[in-house]
Amino acid sequence: MRMRRLGNTGLIVSELCLGTMTFGDGEGLWRAVGQLDQAATDGVIRAALDGGINFIDTADVYHAGRSEMLTGQALRNLGIPRQQVVLATKVHGRMGRGPNDAGLSRGHILHAVDESLRRLHMDYIDLYQIHGLDAVTPIEETLSALNDCVRAGKVRYIGLCNLSAWQIAKSLWISERRGFERFQSVQAYYTIAGRDLEREVVPLAKDQQLAILPWSPLAGGLLSGKFKRDAQGPEGARRATFDFPPVDKERAFNVIDAMRPIADAHDVSIARVAIAWLLARPAVTSVIIGARNEAQLHDNIAATGLKLTAAELETLDQVSALPREYPGWMLELQSADRLNILNPPQT
Repeated sequence: MRMRRLGNTGLIVSELCLGTMTFGDGEGLWRAVGQLDQAATDGVIRAALDGGINFIDTADVYHAGRSEMLTGQALRNLGIPRQQVVLATKVHGRMGRGPNDAGLSRGHILHAVDESLRRLHMDYIDLYQIHGLDAVTPIEETLSALNDCVRAGKVRYIGLCNLSAWQIAKSLWISERRGFERFQSVQAYYTIAGRDLEREVVPLAKDQQLAILPWSPLAGGLLSGKFKRDAQGPEGARRATFDFPPVDKERAFNVIDAMRPIADAHDVSIARVAIAWLLARPAVTSVIIGARNEAQLHDNIAATGLKLTAAELETLDQVSALPREYPGWMLELQSADRLNILNPPQT
């Protein structure tokens, strides 16, 4: 398990991060995602730590707070020293019926951070992330509240999830102008079956030294190898009952067709190949993996030991490539002349 720096900080995190959406017994979509109780949660976290993972990601909205509770209690049950684990959680989702029980207002953030700390049985959160866009609250208000959380010692670093490139750039500019803490990480949907992030967010993250933390590397289980083209997935599979995130199924199965012989050649699962491809992307800091059981977790962790060849990576890059869009193709065309002076084409 390799260790990497989180954004432009001195915080070191493992290249895999344990996601906790499966921890809990919630209803509705949460029931489809996972139903791990305390004993099962303890086992998964123990296996993750034994596998070299030091980074755990949760959210207040997961199973209505139950995931945070189970995560915090598991670390206590296992006797894990607080400083040995990098703990991330999130704020934004609805946590009550009132109009102010969701979003990124100052009031909700300052209340939510205390509630998360209470559920986690912790004094501080290593990485506190906004879970998405609040179209009502000005971003200045959100950043000011997050800055206060850091100054109060309740939070060490802040991150964001699921924002567009221009929103991220605006946030960084406001933080610099106002002297606020800046975002250090971008948690976003990124997988070989969905590379949209590469159009704008990845270049921005590389330029601004933001850590990229991909969620759903297996595209909601579609890349687990259990699904077949023109056939419903296996009974009990999450995507069979909760078809999310949206995926171009035709392109995804073309990718699976290309991954299958590579997986066979290495005698590994298709899931390992999908995770190994992400780990090889230069902008990725830590890939978030979830698990319904320890066996699934062990298989995902084993992806860190899979080294795809240059030829295999090229094959996967080509089959999963995004369709060309403007202004991308124009930027490539106009940049070619100057770049070729420094790096002449091989003949």
